[in-house]
Amino acid sequence: MKKLLVANRGEIALRVMRSAREMGIKTVAVYSDADVHALHVRYADEAVNIGPTPSNQSYLVGDKIIEACRKTGAEAIHPGYGFLSENAAFARQVREAGLILVGPSPDAMEIMGNKLSAKAAALQYNIPMVPGTEEAITDVAEAKKRASEVGFPILIKAAAGGGGKGMRIVESADAFEEQMALAVSEATSAFGDGSVFIERYVSSPRHIEIQVLGDTHGNIVHLFERDCSVQRRHQKVVEEAPSSILTPELRAQMGKCAVDVARSVNYTGAGTVEFIMDDNLNFYFLEMNTRLQVEHPVSELITGIDLVKEQINIARGEALSFKQEDLTIKGHAMELRVYAEDPTNDFLPDIGTLQTYKTPKGPGVRVDDGFEQGMEIPIYYDPMIAKLITYGKDRTEAIERMVRAIDEYQITGITTTLGFGKFVMQHEAFTSGNFDTHFVKKYFKPSVLKNASADEANIAALIMGGLLNTAKNTSHAATVANSDTSNWVKNRKQIS
Repeated sequence: MKKLLVANRGEIALRVMRSAREMGIKTVAVYSDADVHALHVRYADEAVNIGPTPSNQSYLVGDKIIEACRKTGAEAIHPGYGFLSENAAFARQVREAGLILVGPSPDAMEIMGNKLSAKAAALQYNIPMVPGTEEAITDVAEAKKRASEVGFPILIKAAAGGGGKGMRIVESADAFEEQMALAVSEATSAFGDGSVFIERYVSSPRHIEIQVLGDTHGNIVHLFERDCSVQRRHQKVVEEAPSSILTPELRAQMGKCAVDVARSVNYTGAGTVEFIMDDNLNFYFLEMNTRLQVEHPVSELITGIDLVKEQINIARGEALSFKQEDLTIKGHAMELRVYAEDPTNDFLPDIGTLQTYKTPKGPGVRVDDGFEQGMEIPIYYDPMIAKLITYGKDRTEAIERMVRAIDEYQITGITTTLGFGKFVMQHEAFTSGNFDTHFVKKYFKPSVLKNASADEANIAALIMGGLLNTAKNTSHAATVANSDTSNWVKNRKQIS
């Protein structure tokens, strides 16, 4: 493999290209009209325009990706995450074109891409499952009967779903028919497949996932777990590795299950087996993502393994250079997804120009991004600006470094999730490890960030007015700042 086309954009495209460059592999970028000045386009050795701004006319068009390979002589395609990364039809198209896909087989994608067939595959190895149905439910009366047998509350889930779409919580039999109709409608609209199934609703779940790697020689290993329980709209915002609640015994059990799930489809490449865990530490298979995850850097930091390089080596046909017993956990890593979203307005996406954009630096800080100061945040794609990752000798140090890095990160022109991330890192539920996927609903109120913003604005106004030079104005300034936790107020109190 001498030339690799990266069929993606933004931070993941850059991240893949950097590892490829270290391996002496030339890279090809593809880009839409909106990304003509994007960093990944400038970084690659070659770049090919693949069409108009909308992704369904550019990044999602397999024919254009393959044609770009033909034009440039690229032998392989790395799909990153999102777009075509889990598209079995595209994987077959790549294979038929005589090209290499840096990813699993089309069959593995197809089986794991549907939650019902994924459950069927996992059951071959007796992987723990949440009580529910193992097949699609279409008859409403029968479905209602099965739901009663499982016990309310239950979840109705789209078989082809993801990201919380086609998912409904049903508290009682009275609401079942309406919620099932809504779930089927949403699943049909989002995925073109209205198949749904039923699971018992786990009321206080943790979202624990296991990173796996498999080669073409039958070797499969796991690289331990990530805890991804801090979410909004069923999508992750904060991830960490390892989890703060797993014992070594539980980690070994979950790791073995993850390897068995991968083995059930002869998995090759990097993948993630996701589990849900209840408050008694019982874990159940949720799904498998047949691609590199957004949060893969935390696994890289605690293991010292470059997952992209491993993906490429596996695609070349090489055997894994290490065994399970060679892998150990060292230290702790945190990741905050820095989204162009307004946490005070239900995390709605924000767009605009990065008027100021300065990333944090220093020990244990990594920033994977695809933007620079002055660039526009487009409305057409995912609103993630960057991934802010910190590493420490233990969880406490990783959290402390994350708080420091958030404070150093300077972004103006758009609203981001940085303030929310700091709120999470400093909340007792998170620092104690006693949290679940309902963290946002339980603890976060927009007023927390609004008050903090007001405090900062008031303090800036005081500085501009020269009031900070007068100790006599301390009490007045504290009133204006309206915050007992303000560093400025604390310092002034100490002085007076």
